[in-house]
Amino acid sequence: MSSRKTVSLVLGSGSSRGWAHIGVIEALEEENIPIDYIVGCSIGSYVGALYASGSLKKLKEFVISMDGKKVFSYSDLILPRFGLLDGKKRLKELFSMHTDANIFSDLKIPVMMVATDLEAGDKVVLKSGNIIDALLATMSMPGLFPPARVNDRWLVDGGLVDPVPVSVARAMGSDVVIAVDLNSGLVPRKRKTVHTGRNLVTDNGIEKEQTVNHLNYIEKAAISLKHKKDELLGSNSSKFNLIETVVTSISIMQERITRINLAVDPPDILIQPRIGKLKMMDFDKVEHAIEEGYIGLMEKIEDIKMHLEA
Repeated sequence: MSSRKTVSLVLGSGSSRGWAHIGVIEALEEENIPIDYIVGCSIGSYVGALYASGSLKKLKEFVISMDGKKVFSYSDLILPRFGLLDGKKRLKELFSMHTDANIFSDLKIPVMMVATDLEAGDKVVLKSGNIIDALLATMSMPGLFPPARVNDRWLVDGGLVDPVPVSVARAMGSDVVIAVDLNSGLVPRKRKTVHTGRNLVTDNGIEKEQTVNHLNYIEKAAISLKHKKDELLGSNSSKFNLIETVVTSISIMQERITRINLAVDPPDILIQPRIGKLKMMDFDKVEHAIEEGYIGLMEKIEDIKMHLEA
C-alpha cells in the first residue's frame, strides 16, 4: 500500500482578509486533511506560522474577542521617513502572546515565507532563523511599514512579486497544492446552511484574565493611534486618506499579479473566499472573513479528496 500524498497549503496575502485563512484551516482539520507544508505571504505567513506552532485556536479567539480593527493599533505611527508605521515591537507581542515559538525549527509543520528583495526585486523565500524577523519582512507593506533587514538584504512584502506563491510549494515537491487567494474580486454571499451551528469562538482558547488585560491595553493603544493618525494625516472626511490610498493601490496591484501568476502556475485546488468587497484594512469583519474562508474550502472539499485518492 502506497503512502499518502503530501499536501502543501499556500496562504496568500490580503491584510485583514487574512482571517479567512483561519476558516480554511479549520475546514481542513474538520475533514481530516493533513497539511505537510505551509507557504505564506504577508498575513498568510502570520496565520500559517501560528497554526504550525499549534496556536490557531488562541489566535481565533483573540481576534474575535478584541474586535479585529484594533489589530491596527499594534502598529506605532511614526514620521514618514521609511514608512508610516513601525510595527516591530507590536508584531512580536501579537505573535508571542499566542506561542513560545521563536525560530522556524520550533514549528510543528515546515513553513516558508515569501518576501521581496527591495534592491534586486527578487522573490525571497525565508524558512529558517528568527520567525519575527521573517514576519517583519513578508508583512512590510511598502509605504506603510519600513523595510526589514534580513540576511544583509532589505526585504518588503512578498505580495509585490507573488501574492499567492504556488511555485514555492511546487518546488517542495508536494503531491497536492491547495492555494488560498484573498485578492479575487468575487462578490460576498450569504453563509450556507451547511455551516449552521458552527461556533466561531473557540472554547477557553486563552485564559480570560490574560485576554481582558490585552483588550484593555489595545483599547488605550487604539485611542492613542487615532490621535496620532489624525494629527499626521488630518481628520477630513475624504474617502481615501493617505493610508487608504496606499493600501487600495497595493490591493489592485496584487490582484493583477495574482491573476497572471496563477495562470502560469495554477495550484491543484484554488480557494477564493468571497470577500472581494472587504477592504484590506477592514479589521472589524473578522467573523465574516473566517466564515467565508471555511465556506470556500468546503465548496472544494470533494475536489481535494479526489486529488488525494487519485
